[in-house]
Amino acid sequence: APQTQSGRTSIVHLFEWRWLTLLLNVSGIWPKGFGGYRWVSPPNENIVVTNPSRPWWERYQPVSYKLCTRSGNENEFRDMVTRCNNVGVRIYVDAVINHMCGSGAAAGTGTTCGSYCNPGNREFPAVPYSAWDFNDGKCKTASGGIESYNDPYQVRDCQLVGLLDLALEKDYVRSMIADYLNKLIDIGVAGFRIDASKHMWPGDIKAVLDKLHNLNTNWFPAGSRPFIFQEVIDLGGEAIQSSEYFGNGRVTEFKYGAKLGTVVRKWSGEKMSYLKNWGEGWGFMPSDRALVFVDNHDNQRGHGAGGASILTFWDARLYKMAVGFMLAHPYGFTRVMSSYRWARNFVNGQDVNDWIGPPNNNGVIKEVTINADTTCGNDWVCEHRWRQIRNMVWFRNVVDAFGRGNRGFIVFNNDDWQLSSTLQTGLPGGTYCDVISGDKVGSSCTGIKVYVSSDGTAQFSISNSAEDPFIAIHAESKL
Repeated sequence: APQTQSGRTSIVHLFEWRWLTLLLNVSGIWPKGFGGYRWVSPPNENIVVTNPSRPWWERYQPVSYKLCTRSGNENEFRDMVTRCNNVGVRIYVDAVINHMCGSGAAAGTGTTCGSYCNPGNREFPAVPYSAWDFNDGKCKTASGGIESYNDPYQVRDCQLVGLLDLALEKDYVRSMIADYLNKLIDIGVAGFRIDASKHMWPGDIKAVLDKLHNLNTNWFPAGSRPFIFQEVIDLGGEAIQSSEYFGNGRVTEFKYGAKLGTVVRKWSGEKMSYLKNWGEGWGFMPSDRALVFVDNHDNQRGHGAGGASILTFWDARLYKMAVGFMLAHPYGFTRVMSSYRWARNFVNGQDVNDWIGPPNNNGVIKEVTINADTTCGNDWVCEHRWRQIRNMVWFRNVVDAFGRGNRGFIVFNNDDWQLSSTLQTGLPGGTYCDVISGDKVGSSCTGIKVYVSSDGTAQFSISNSAEDPFIAIHAESKL
């Protein structure tokens, strides 16, 4: 389990947020139970892409390990991590260590901190890396890029979409990466998402992880190790399998969101009642290895994996149901997305604006403002602040601590007709506040009240046309 306080069971991905924004919102923006964790965008210097103008993916093109990006500088990052840790908020960093920037990027100082690089010559003096620190000689494809995902050698030794592939079997390269990650650990981060893990050999990742410091004892028990989750897209049918990475930590389970989207959308005759054996029974990895999510920053815009079935904030009604189900189900360690809106433009089924970066003024990322109704402004979506989602994080925290037996109950109506029936909740008798339609405020409820009899049964009525056709009650929502 990750380094956190007990009863905190979800990570939120604050995609492209500024460090200053994380700080300003550290108290106000974290309602019930989200004290757990934030996963933040890569904090290290990247190439500045001007065509298209400042896309989100420029942050996945490193030029150095200086902590200097559009999210902020090193002082701001240190301040944010310190102050978050002081209030029990843990920070995970998106670690881009498989590669540097694209080979075609211009030489010069067009970088987020002004460091010089010459990608064509493989020169990154701010690290420093030079030509012999890359896999150009090891890759066997004619193009130098990945041509077939059936060949694990080229997936790991060749360039991913033209990105310069680091030679992670070299101890020097491992040491440069470990120095960067150790700097972050010493600042106080709690762990890492290892970007593009499928494109690295599991043994090379292990060699880097073995060089990492224990977590900072200012905030963590002595001997604590960083929490690791590795991005491996394995939908089946490729040479590389997620299981190769289990020895290093958790692994992203991309089948989860793809399948759940299909079920909630009722495609191919799927029904939510078929989810009884959800998890390993659906061919997923073991629960204690899985990092699960409904959508991520890639597949919410058609990149990465999952295809058309992926649910996102654009499909708000179905999305809330899917995230609600994820947070209620014991399988895996859950991650919640916090996105920004962009002007989508579909041409032949493809969003030609899928590159658009975060809300900004002339390139400066906008603040996340908070509206009176607790949603966010400036085109920040803040799904983690939606009542239905924040309350389901609370639900997960409450029931997770004690097994689900008598701590929580959730019911969905995804049929085309009204649900009206008496169901066994397994909860003690009493009046409960449905945390989907409202909030428990003191001893009152702003939403639907559920009356549980002494035998544990309750009458549920959910219209198929309800704004949110599901109800969730738990031990701490009892009135």
